[in-house]
Amino acid sequence: MGNLKYHVAVTVDGFIASHNGSFDCFPEHGDHVADYLDALESYGTVLMGRKTYEVGLKAGVTDPYPHMKSYVFSRTLKKSPNERVEIVAGNPTAFVRKLKEETGKDIYMCGGGNLAAQLFRQGLIDELILKVNPVVLGWGIPLVASLGKHVELDLYDTKVYRSGVVRLSYRVKR
Repeated sequence: MGNLKYHVAVTVDGFIASHNGSFDCFPEHGDHVADYLDALESYGTVLMGRKTYEVGLKAGVTDPYPHMKSYVFSRTLKKSPNERVEIVAGNPTAFVRKLKEETGKDIYMCGGGNLAAQLFRQGLIDELILKVNPVVLGWGIPLVASLGKHVELDLYDTKVYRSGVVRLSYRVKR
């Protein structure tokens, strides 16, 4: 059974993207990038919401993680522009529950505050790995949309990079 890890870049004030969905507030270069790329190798599957996926589509990227099986959760996308990327319609919780039972490698959830809220509510996220970037946006897309409950976490690892990025790794308390 693979663990589901919400592994995401975030601003100091808790946003995963600016109000228009852009990630340009996050540094693309720095000493934290190599660790992130190494971490990606530990995942066998990636999950993302439609808005996260569409950021890459606008740049012409139809399969942002070619070494992983990719699932995009959407009620509006009907067909994937890439045969390796599967669109999952409707409620994601049953799909993710089944996927976790079938998967041996860990599952990477790369973004989607709405998707994160749904999966946190159902107890399906096992870890939260935050790459906290030294920027304050003031408004944008939150790390987690309206959750309706609190989720307790245990900090198990931290790393401070020269770039100012801080990685915080948490396990969800059960």
